Amino acid sequence: MTGSASLSSPLCTWLFTACMSVTCAKESAHALSPPSYNSSRRRKAKAAALPMKCCSSSSSIGGTVHSSPSNDNSNNKSMLSFKGLMSSCLADEPCSRYYSSGGLLRRRISPPATSGQAMAVAVQPTKEVETKKKPLTRQRRVVVTGMGVVSPLGHDPGVFYNNLLQGVSGVTRIEAFDCAQFPTRIAGEIKSLSTDGWVAPKLSKRMDKFMLYMLTAGKKALADGGITEDVMGELNKTKCGVLIGSAMGGMKVFNDAIEALRISYKKMNPFCVPFATTNMGSAMLAMDLGWMGPNYSISTACATSNFCILNAANHIIRGEADVMLCGGSDAAIIPIGLGGFVACRALSQRNDDPTRASRPWDTNRDGFVMGEGAGVLLLEELEHAKKRGANIYAEFLGGSFTCDAYHMTEPRPGGVGVILCIEKALSQSGISKEDVNYINAHATSTPAGDLKEYQALMHCFGQNSGLRVNATKSMTGHLLGAAGAVEAIAAIQAIRTGWVHPNINLENSDQGVDTSVLVGPKKERLDVKAALSNSFGFGGHNSSIIFAPFK
Repeated sequence: MTGSASLSSPLCTWLFTACMSVTCAKESAHALSPPSYNSSRRRKAKAAALPMKCCSSSSSIGGTVHSSPSNDNSNNKSMLSFKGLMSSCLADEPCSRYYSSGGLLRRRISPPATSGQAMAVAVQPTKEVETKKKPLTRQRRVVVTGMGVVSPLGHDPGVFYNNLLQGVSGVTRIEAFDCAQFPTRIAGEIKSLSTDGWVAPKLSKRMDKFMLYMLTAGKKALADGGITEDVMGELNKTKCGVLIGSAMGGMKVFNDAIEALRISYKKMNPFCVPFATTNMGSAMLAMDLGWMGPNYSISTACATSNFCILNAANHIIRGEADVMLCGGSDAAIIPIGLGGFVACRALSQRNDDPTRASRPWDTNRDGFVMGEGAGVLLLEELEHAKKRGANIYAEFLGGSFTCDAYHMTEPRPGGVGVILCIEKALSQSGISKEDVNYINAHATSTPAGDLKEYQALMHCFGQNSGLRVNATKSMTGHLLGAAGAVEAIAAIQAIRTGWVHPNINLENSDQGVDTSVLVGPKKERLDVKAALSNSFGFGGHNSSIIFAPFK
């Protein structure tokens, strides 16, 4: 093999590969030019990686190859061959050896012609690849077209909100089981719920209550949103999804399985594992509806619902879905659930006066009151909703999450995580803090949590004129993973009706709390410009979502 041929084979392979990569980069409409320092490093690395050919001693200056006079004839041929290869490759065309090899690049290194000498090659830098900016597209808007609720204050959004406006408390003595052994014997308990027409009787006997609540509220949200059988038949079900979470999951199903196991595994409910998982409610609802879009659950303790609502909205914004059912459900008022929270020393023990036990921002609060239920929103892409003539209740503007990364149950001092969450939610929603004039606070009636949230709210919105803040939990108790969705429904109802519900049991406020921003013991008129709803969960999970009137 001649010197020229021996030079051509490996150099052709390398240069063609390098040049073809440049061509591919040019052909990509969205390719990004690498920074110059990376380009320089790449060129040096590639030059160093070239096969070492033992020719006459040579050096590279300014991209030109210089060789010594020895072996002139052989080197001239090599130079001619090399120049041909360079012109061929820089023209983005493969060399003749590529075609003769049948399109296969072979990395074969020929034996050195002269030992002890090497040839270095420097390639001229290629021009920076021009990038084409992605055309700006208008963000898809998300609206609320349906609501479903199962709560201690009613199982219809209208009934539920009317009871809130009237200051009715849903906290009572627990009747589902004997709780005489516990120091806390009160809760926001659902006394009765008919699932007829909403859940198949065979399933309703086996499902955990959190799933029954979820499926019932989800179906009611569809009915409220005008999704009839005819409309359902016209939906693109691959772009319809379900994202409803739970903080606790199927606690009763799992607890019953443990009790059955004491006798024999044969006595266990064969559905105990799937019906205990938090995702199965969303999955079962999707199976019932035939919806094949995004389907999963999120569990972030008491912030669960807000996480689900924001993620569902993002699926619509990104074009992955047109319709989403989202929210949360929990049913933990059973002995193990009550006992667990008692062990945490988190619950109120005002057993003799249940309706006055949940009292956010009041100096006499002694812990939160457990509640149960479900809240589900029907979110829809605006044009999709308009096309089918849907009734639009409000627009979802956006929201955010942060993590305190501080303590399992205590918020970070100074409310840093909450403040950051609110500021990010405002930024993501595209509104200023002055636009927010109604806040549905997380306010669980715990000594530390209420005050730190209030301080964070005043840091962000303290200068807003006409700001009104209330706490739905003063009447429902704390619905755990369902709280955010049920409170989102309360915020949307405030937008719809122009009335905000009272804070009940607020008799002696904490020192430093300005009661002028808190809604009083009676409902109040308010033209809501933008409503913010907060939810926080064990583990330091913070979430804020924002709704506004649709315009």
